[in-house]
Amino acid sequence: MQEKVSTRTQSLQNNPNLSQKDVRVVERILSKNDLKALEMKKRYQADGLYVLNFMSSPGSGKTTLLENLAGFEDFKFCVIEGDLQTNRDADRLLKKGVQAQQITTGEACHLEAAMIEGAYDILQSKGALQESDYLVIENVGNLVCPSSYNLGAAMNIVMLSTPEGDDKVLKYPTMFLCADAVVVSKADLMEVFNFRLSQVQEDMDRLKPDTPIFTLSHKDTHSLRAFKDFLAENRARNYQSAHVF
Repeated sequence: MQEKVSTRTQSLQNNPNLSQKDVRVVERILSKNDLKALEMKKRYQADGLYVLNFMSSPGSGKTTLLENLAGFEDFKFCVIEGDLQTNRDADRLLKKGVQAQQITTGEACHLEAAMIEGAYDILQSKGALQESDYLVIENVGNLVCPSSYNLGAAMNIVMLSTPEGDDKVLKYPTMFLCADAVVVSKADLMEVFNFRLSQVQEDMDRLKPDTPIFTLSHKDTHSLRAFKDFLAENRARNYQSAHVF
C-alpha cells in the first residue's frame, strides 16, 4: 500500500495542471475510495459474487453485450448501471429479466466505491445478489475517469467498438492498462470502418502483453459464448485483477 501511495503521489505532483492544494485534495478522495473499494471487495467475496467492472466510451455496446449475455441460462448475473442521467440502460436490462440498479451520477464521469455500496444494498434487499453468480458494474461511458477509481472488482473489462477506430489503446493508455481483457465490439463492421485488429493487438502487446482480446458481434453467437466461457473460467479459478488503480 505504501508503494502504491508513493507512486500515486509522485504522479500527482508531476502533473503541471495541479497545484499542491489540488494534489492534497485528490489524494484524500482517492485514498477514501481505495478503503471503500477494499471493504466492498470483502462484501462481494462474502456474498459469493464474482464482480466485473465494464468500462468503455459511450455507445460501445456495453448494455447490448449484457442483454445478449442474459440469453445464457448458465450465466446468472445482476447489474449496477452508471450514467450521468436517465434509467434507460437499467430499464433495458429489466426487460430482459436481469435485475439492475441504476446510479445517476449527475456530472461525475465515473463511479466510485461509495456509490456502488448504495446500489449494492438495494440489490441485496431485492434478493438479486442471492440469485446471481456475477455482479456486473457497467461504468459511466468514458475512456479516462473510470481508470482512476478502484471498485473492488475481480476483473476489469475494457470495451472498444469498431466505429471508434483501432488507435485508441495508446491514445488512452491508462484505461487499457486496467484491462484484464479487451473486448472489440461490433466486429462485423471492421471492414466498413477499416478497423485493424492487428493494430489493437500490437498496441496491447506494447502496453500490457498477454491481455486477452475478444471480438464480438451480435451476429456471431459463437464469439459471445467464447467470452462468456472465459468469464466463467476465471470465476472458477477465482482470478483477481492485479491492477493497481
